[in-house]
Parts: sequence; C-alpha cells; structure tokens
Amino acid sequence: MDKPVRPLVMVGFLGITLDQGTGATRLTKWRPTIHACTIPSLPVARLELLTTGEHPELERQVLADLKTQAPHTQVRLTRLPVHNPWDFAEMYAALDDWTRTAPIDWDQEDCLVHVTTGTHTAQICLFLLVETQRLRGRLLQTSPPPQRDAGPIGGHAIIDLDLSKYDRLRVRGAQDQKEHHAFLKQGIPTRNKAFNALIERMERVALASKEPLLLMGPTGAGKSQLARQIYHLRQRQGLLTGALVDVNCATLRGDGAASALFGHVKGAYTGATNNRAGLLRAADGGLLFLDEIGELGLDEQAMLLRAIEEQTFLPVGADSEVRSHFHLVAGTNRDLQAEVRAGRFREDLLARINLWTFRLPALRERNEDLEPNLDFELERIKSGHGRRVSMNKEARQVYLSFATSPEALWPGNFRDLHASLVRMATLAPAGRIDLATTEDEIAHLRELWRASSEPDNLFGLQLDRFEQVQLAEVVAVCRASRSLSEAGRTLFAVSRAQKGSVNDADRLRKYLARFGLDFEGVRGS
Repeated sequence: MDKPVRPLVMVGFLGITLDQGTGATRLTKWRPTIHACTIPSLPVARLELLTTGEHPELERQVLADLKTQAPHTQVRLTRLPVHNPWDFAEMYAALDDWTRTAPIDWDQEDCLVHVTTGTHTAQICLFLLVETQRLRGRLLQTSPPPQRDAGPIGGHAIIDLDLSKYDRLRVRGAQDQKEHHAFLKQGIPTRNKAFNALIERMERVALASKEPLLLMGPTGAGKSQLARQIYHLRQRQGLLTGALVDVNCATLRGDGAASALFGHVKGAYTGATNNRAGLLRAADGGLLFLDEIGELGLDEQAMLLRAIEEQTFLPVGADSEVRSHFHLVAGTNRDLQAEVRAGRFREDLLARINLWTFRLPALRERNEDLEPNLDFELERIKSGHGRRVSMNKEARQVYLSFATSPEALWPGNFRDLHASLVRMATLAPAGRIDLATTEDEIAHLRELWRASSEPDNLFGLQLDRFEQVQLAEVVAVCRASRSLSEAGRTLFAVSRAQKGSVNDADRLRKYLARFGLDFEGVRGS
C-alpha cells in the first residue's frame, strides 16, 4: 500500500520586483511566486505568503492571479511588522516570531521555503531558520526560463539541508579547520590530546576574536613560534593587513623602554635628535607580540593598558595622541598573578589581557610528541644546513628512550631539543647520526643537567640538604629579580602581608650574608 502523500505548504515572500506584472501579458511572464505554485510535480496545498504591507496593490494582483493560475492552492497572506526589510536584526526577529506561531502542522504537513523572492536579507534569514530547524522544511529555488519571453514556466531546485550530499559543505569546513590546526602546529603531527585540544581552541579564538591572547609557559615551550603562526593564520584569512612586530620585553630597560614601545618626538629628552614612531605604531593593522610581558615596568604597563583599550597612546614628549589598531599576543614564563601580589604587575592590565589564556606545556609533559618533534627538527636542520641529515634506527630508539625517561629534564624545552639535535647533526659522520654519536650526546646532556640541577656545590659551599634546597630557591629568585627589594617581596610575600612594617630587602641581605653572599654577586654568578 502506498504511503499517503502529506499536504505541501510553501512559505515565501511577495516579490516586489519579480512578481510585478500589468495587463494580460503578465500571465505570460515568469513571476516566481506564481510559478512556484504551478509546478506540476509540486502541488502546493497552501501558500504562506509573507509581505511587509508596503505594496497593497501588488498583493491584490498576485492574490487574484494565484486564484486563476493555481486554483488548487489556498493562499494565506501575512504582513510582518518590518519597517526596514534590509535590517537583518529586524527581519530575523520578525520571521523568528512568526515561526513560533506559524499555522503549519509540522507532523502532518510537508514544507517548502521559497528563497527566490524577498530582499537578500530576508533570504538569508529564511536559510538560517531552515538550517537551525526553526522552519522544518526544504529550500525551494526557482529560476526563469533560459530564454527571455519563453513563457511563465522556468526551472526549480529543492535543497534539503539534511541530505547527505550536502554534508560535503560541513566536511569542507571541517577540513579547513583541520588545516588551520596543522598550520598552528607547523605541520607537526602532535599526539598529545591535551595539547591538540589547546591548539584547536586557540585556532577558534584566533579567527573569531580581536581580544588579546596570553600565552603562558616555560622558556622554550614554543610561545614565539605560536605567535608567528597565529599572525600568519589571521593574515591568510584577511584579518590582518599590517606587519608582525615581535618584541622581547626583557630587552626594554629604563627610560628607553617607553620610547621603544610608544615612540618619542624630537627633543623629548637628551639624545632624542629625531622623531621615533615606536613599535606599537609599527604594528598598526598587524599583530604585536610582547614576549616576556612581565618584564615591563609599571609605567609602561599603564601606557600599554590604555593603548589596548583605546587604541591610542601618547609618544614620549608628544602633545597629541597617535592611533594604532593592533592585535595583541602576550607571552610570559612568569606567574602573573604572583607578580600582581608582589606589586610588580598591574592587576588591571592582567585582567585586560587574561580573557584568552593558553598555558603551553613543557616538553617533558608531552613525551608522546617528542618523536614527531624530533623529525621536525631534523628537517629544520636539514633545510638550514643545506645537506641531508638522518638518524639510524638503533640511534633513534636509544635517543627517544632517554629523551622520554624521567632522567631527561629538558629545562629549555624545545630549544634544548633543537640544540641537542644540532650537535649530533654537526658531529654525525656523513650526516647520518649513529649510535656512538647519540650515546656521546646523551652523556653530554646528563652532565649538563646534573651540573645545573644539583645544589650540593652551590658557590662551593658544603651544606646540609635542607639548606641546599632553600638556598637554591633563594638564588633562583634573586637571579630572576631586578633588585634586592623585588626579590625580598617575592620571597616573603606571605609573612610581609601579616606585618605593619617590613624590610624585606634587609631580611634577604642578612640571609645571604650567612653564606658570605650578596645580591649583586648572586645576580652576576
């Protein structure tokens, strides 16, 4: 027994231009609304005809013609409360409201949505409502006959957004996204699930948001490389027209920091013999990567905050502001929250750049990615040296076994890996890294990491293990700080908050003096 045919309902707009027609000849012209209701294979039981109510005479004419040309079709006219049919928000809201009370029995009637008539805005809104299933139907596209004045019957096509043949549109989008992920990873087939998920999220943010991105992670984890790839990805998508400006904030010191970033005018200070545009202006229309942003002074941080929020800033010594529309990517290997608590980083600046934060894992947290990165680095070395570099199977297995073991510290992360492979490639006989070369490199790494990690002979002192660990931490903080006071604030942040009057610098000075050390000596060692 044949399946019963369900009544067919069509939804469409009155064509203000295409549905026009005067005199008897109008019935011999192609008019899409009339045509759509007279296709023999599509017996339209009811037409939900939508208008804005601005053309009542045309409404009457089309209704009369439908009555004679498509007598089997019931027509229901609805005037939508739309003042500007080209206003997307207004049109979508009106259509969305109509779908909530549309006189269509979705379970008992089939629906076609005619997208040939109406403004382009209306057509887009209808497409979106079908795609999101607010209108549960298929799209109908009608077209005029191939030759002018060939009669009222043209062509038509039905587009079912649920049909599998339209999945290739989604597949195409998924393929684009996959290519973007690979691009950010420089084509390295990484295997770490957490890192791949981070890259996927970063790609979506990089293409959808103009807000700052903050890349956190240890030295050598790949922050600079990712910033460059983000720039090129945005540039390929037409989101950037300017240059990539890469700045290591650790190199900006003293009075010259503000001048380097924001520029200066001639005569702003002694030695300012010419105007200087500054790095922020150089990044106009492009991407500004501020690596080690935690190294900026508080004054520069305040100026940067205003430049991010208002896209304007005042060059040193200038009376008038300048503009620069840049995308900001910031990098740091510091805990900026701790820096805020220590008074070295502005809380308001951190809040502004902390909207999209991505923490890059250390190399030792991604053991499964060491092998593909080894291959990437060998290719990179080959390109740089202009000669073939390879690694035999036995050497590769021994090296990877050591590199992924708990013994491998990789304190410099990918910089250490690159340096290690460069050494082996340079010493390898005929450009082929063999087992002997690999074993020599492993011995070198063991000695290098042992010397840098063991505090036993710190400054030649013989200390108990408890004191070794404590002094090693104090020395590390001193070396990372710009002054004795800064190091004291970091080391005694908790206890100083519980006191009304503190002198952290003096406290640290006395501690170092117990071992015959001073701050400058530690910093310079």
